[in-house]
Amino acid sequence: MQKITIVSAAYPLRGGIAHFAGLLFNELNKYFDVNVITFKRQYPSLLFPGKSQLEHGDSVEKIPSDVILDSINPFNWIKIGKKIRDLEPDLLILKYWMPFFAPAYGVISRIVKKNGKTKILAICHNVIPHEKKPGDIALSKFFFSSVDYFILLSDSVKDDLLSIVNEPKFKVLFHPIYSNFGNSISKIEAKQYLKIKEERVLLFFGFIRDYKGLDVLLEALAILKVQLKFKLIIAGEFYSNEGKYVKLIDELKLQDYVILYNDFIPQEEVKYYFSACDVVVLPYKSATQSGIVQIANNFIKPMISTNVGGLGEVIKDGETGYLVEKENPQKLADAISKYYKENKEKDFSDNIGIEREKYSWSVFVKEMMELTEEKKTA
Repeated sequence: MQKITIVSAAYPLRGGIAHFAGLLFNELNKYFDVNVITFKRQYPSLLFPGKSQLEHGDSVEKIPSDVILDSINPFNWIKIGKKIRDLEPDLLILKYWMPFFAPAYGVISRIVKKNGKTKILAICHNVIPHEKKPGDIALSKFFFSSVDYFILLSDSVKDDLLSIVNEPKFKVLFHPIYSNFGNSISKIEAKQYLKIKEERVLLFFGFIRDYKGLDVLLEALAILKVQLKFKLIIAGEFYSNEGKYVKLIDELKLQDYVILYNDFIPQEEVKYYFSACDVVVLPYKSATQSGIVQIANNFIKPMISTNVGGLGEVIKDGETGYLVEKENPQKLADAISKYYKENKEKDFSDNIGIEREKYSWSVFVKEMMELTEEKKTA
């Protein structure tokens, strides 16, 4: 039986990357001997914008993992590299989403490759980060030069990779469904749980960063409120300045139209937010892909999104949602208005029910493993 090691944020860490690693482990573990190495320190506290890096709650799906990697200690990277080298897995999978981790990943990969057996595969959520910093490309190149194969989660990520790596061996495989959040419940039950009485409910979900365009959505709702009654749920922990968004809500007189759940949403509660809403709104200013899309697909919820990065590759305009020009509150308001006036929820949801089948974990793993069986070009 082939042996696979995964290095990634994973349980007991929280967030989309960790959930992805858990679902990937569960699928690979059906066919291979898999072990997971995760961070004992993912970010130094000074660099972490949230309240906690750990997952809480009894219903969280736990996977076995060695909590041993320190993102900022080079001696630790050497130790981890030697540990994996001596384990001699057939494949080392590293989950990559920002250049901060490139030094650790690059050192580990170089040491592991000395065993002459292990192939290195990077699953890239991003190649060039949304919030760019000096040195990002140099750091990414350092890690990527030790990688044999790449899985890229959108064509946008592929374009970024090709701009900095010559002739990489890769496949574009779209982000699979986040099935770990369970199934939908009735809107009535979900609204009762969240104490929402409004008929029309919009959802903005996930960690709140400036590039996700919450300010654009709020400006769109200021236009929309003269046409429709609605409630926007903003559910997620602020990773940017919360005060400026609260101030904008006040300035636009949206206090009666917005419910703010400004904390990390535990895994067992996610179903209430998605089940209560009619549509998920993603007003991103930039993107490569988004895990929120695949949570929405899991709950068969239509989306209204800006057409940036890889979002338009997964959201089918006029079929599973609407795509609009970025940073244009009027266009976003028009799309939301059209969605309700033309009663698109059922049609879009029916289409998502069919479309989501292509985003299964079994398909993802099958395609990924086929890539690693190809010979790498010199």
